[in-house]
Amino acid sequence: MNSAPLSWGNLAKPGHPSCSAAVLQGMLQMVNDTTTNEIRRLKRQQRRQLDNHTRLHNSLSLRSRLSHDRNYRYCTHIALYLANDGEIDPHYICEHAWDNGKQVYLPILAPLKDSLYFAPYLPDSKLQLNRFNIPEPVCRPSEWKTAKQMDLLLLPLVAFDEQGNRIGMGGGFYDRTLAYLRYRTNWRKPVLVGLAHEIQKTGSLVTQSWDIPLDYVLTEEGRYP
Repeated sequence: MNSAPLSWGNLAKPGHPSCSAAVLQGMLQMVNDTTTNEIRRLKRQQRRQLDNHTRLHNSLSLRSRLSHDRNYRYCTHIALYLANDGEIDPHYICEHAWDNGKQVYLPILAPLKDSLYFAPYLPDSKLQLNRFNIPEPVCRPSEWKTAKQMDLLLLPLVAFDEQGNRIGMGGGFYDRTLAYLRYRTNWRKPVLVGLAHEIQKTGSLVTQSWDIPLDYVLTEEGRYP
């Protein structure tokens, strides 16, 4: 006797010989991955298309908004990033932090590992390219800090929703570095703030078990959630 043709409808029936939790999970994951990749492609394209005047306006507005943020005002150790691929630029935030006596750090990829440390970043710091051609401060490993030693971590992102979920570039470096936060209920450090252009906001994102949600996202127009 021939079995019924495989489809979403009959696959979901427990009695179907092809039905298993692993199969269903695998098919659902493929759909989620496709959706995530499409959102990533669209939002990268949109932010790349912003003109220089808009980029400058958004970055300056972001600095003004963050300078009044309580978590920023009372932090000492702040990690941020160097803008690339149309990302909103935290350069002016960095200058403000230096002017106000805060210690600034940039992410640095540890050799032979897929997690991040954070290296001191000063106005005269020398930079070198890592294996992904991303600039990193030149310093001794003994000067590196862990995420737990940061008060505030400003993260780049490709897309976000109003619940604080983010889509990154797909490497998973921040999620692996911050995985310990999944087991913290009372004491959470650092505060995680995503930085983005307003156009990077999207509808509710599908999340995975390994995703680390942000505390909130700041754009040139508002704070989410």
